[in-house]
Amino acid sequence: MSFIKTARTPLLALPRSFKVTVVVVLDLVLALVSVWISFYLRINQVGLPQLEQGYVYLLAPLLAFPLFVRLGLYRAIFRYTGMAALASTAKAVGLYGVLFFCVLVVLKLDGVPRTLGIIQPMLFLLLVGASRAMARFWLAGSPFRGRHEEGRLLIYGAGAAGVQTASALGIARQFVLLGFIDEDAAKVGRSINGVDIMGLSDVPEAVERMGVTDILLAVPSLGRSRRNAIIDKLREVPVHVRTLPGMADLASGRVTVGDFQELDVEDLLGRAPVPPDAALLARNLLGKTVLVTGAGGSIGGELCRQIIQEKPCRLVLVDHNEFGLYTIHSELLRLCAEHALQVEIVPLLASVSNLRRLREICREHRPATVYHAAAYKHVPLVECNPSEGILNNVFGTLNMARAAMESGVEYFVLVSTDKAVRPTNIMGATKRMAELVLQALAASRSVSFASLDGEPGEVVENRTLFAMVRFGNVLGSSGSVVPLFRRQLLEGGPLTVTHQDVTRYFMTIPEAAQLVLQAGAMAHGGEVFVLDMGESVKIMDLARRMIQLSGLSIRDERNPGGDIEINVTGLRPGEKLYEELLIGDNPEPTAHERIMKAREDFVGWSELAVVLIRMRVAAEQNDRACVSEILQQQVHGYVSQAADAPV
Repeated sequence: MSFIKTARTPLLALPRSFKVTVVVVLDLVLALVSVWISFYLRINQVGLPQLEQGYVYLLAPLLAFPLFVRLGLYRAIFRYTGMAALASTAKAVGLYGVLFFCVLVVLKLDGVPRTLGIIQPMLFLLLVGASRAMARFWLAGSPFRGRHEEGRLLIYGAGAAGVQTASALGIARQFVLLGFIDEDAAKVGRSINGVDIMGLSDVPEAVERMGVTDILLAVPSLGRSRRNAIIDKLREVPVHVRTLPGMADLASGRVTVGDFQELDVEDLLGRAPVPPDAALLARNLLGKTVLVTGAGGSIGGELCRQIIQEKPCRLVLVDHNEFGLYTIHSELLRLCAEHALQVEIVPLLASVSNLRRLREICREHRPATVYHAAAYKHVPLVECNPSEGILNNVFGTLNMARAAMESGVEYFVLVSTDKAVRPTNIMGATKRMAELVLQALAASRSVSFASLDGEPGEVVENRTLFAMVRFGNVLGSSGSVVPLFRRQLLEGGPLTVTHQDVTRYFMTIPEAAQLVLQAGAMAHGGEVFVLDMGESVKIMDLARRMIQLSGLSIRDERNPGGDIEINVTGLRPGEKLYEELLIGDNPEPTAHERIMKAREDFVGWSELAVVLIRMRVAAEQNDRACVSEILQQQVHGYVSQAADAPV
């Protein structure tokens, strides 16, 4: 077997033109061999042919070669040959056989029986088909090799996607397909290409009996609620549950084993995402210039992806991270090309701490809507760097809002967080301070920033509608718990949870971006929008769910022989057991059934400006004690949890 593999590897590396030449020569040789065998079978001739019999040896390759080229037989890749390619070969040889027989009948060559025109094409088809099949099994690998190293698979879904996936598996040879799962009673008990179809209730017994290692969900059109119900039933079965990509990839025929994916974050969340309102999404975007700060981040990037689908005339990307900006810019250009979107995309390197640069950007591009997603968001890092958190999250927001007001931006939407509610960490407190800045500006018809600059300045008339959007943790974003758990699973564990009872509200990145866009469209000035996110999720339960759906078992006191352990590490500085979305009570409904709004207490601009002057001085001097004191005075519920943390 090792010799075969050694011989196969250099052959596959040869140039395509050389391999095609080898196949053409092989076919010509097989045409001659089939003629010789036909003479032997028909008239028992073994020796050299007579003169007119020699014409038959010339006729066979002269007919076969142009026909095979015309019908595309030499464009096929042998190691991926399937039934369709074999059918094409049969069609080509069949047409060749008709022409070959007709020529023999017309020529009436001496010593050449007319039945030779039937026998030779049949032999030729047999030899050519056998050569293709042997090449396919040799180059792709024998179907019987290495079975002990392959995954043992059940495919959920005996429809078109499942069958296409099974065909791809037959080529890839990385899994042994043991059965299909389907809930259609008419299909259960039947088979597809010799593979049995079972019901969902039969899966536990089949897994134990057949040693199944993986289950693949191959029903792309399945609704989210039904999909979650199926995944929930499979949690207790010790198999690795994975999924296929979207229907578009299936329709294009690009299904390979490499397309198998881990369950997405919506599957782990266990609830249906909040449906968007198309009219709200487009209201502030269609045909307008839109600016997004923090465009290279998780939320900012998703905002940009959804914004271009609403066809603005221009999308301005602002970020201080060069690679992040390059990445999202390249992706958006591809999306525009794929969907024929006429959107001008402008990538700009800039920091929100640079007021002069932000003014320049707003004056040049005159955005109608600004989505401010630029912020430091990682709780432990901001806890250790409070001054930078203040300068970026608070004064960066103020700088962007000021530049927006001065250039007449219509809508300004701040991406906020549930950690801003009664925060126990610097990051949450800075986000609440950013909200307070926008609430104060929203309540002012005109604003003077002279006191902040320490020099006379013009009074700016406020024509901008400010809004804040507050949501919970985003599944799948950089630094979030799901990527962390997946990395820990790949490393063999343990999964780390900070507290046995810690809970969080969760949403997906697309949900978060949709909420920001829709809330901005409903803004009248000064609102804090929050999402009705249902029940909070226990992080310990999420960890268990990910272990089980990876086909592994939890190692604990009850199961000391399990695969993955969950370690409780203790709450980090500034972290609390649960998050809240509202400071006050009685949220008001909005035009969207899952979005609420709150008008929370704040101080006026003149009073807040005095506080901001003190805060900026304290941050620039890296005076943590003063920063902490100001935050405790201004942010409702904030109490410093790490007064002695390093600065």
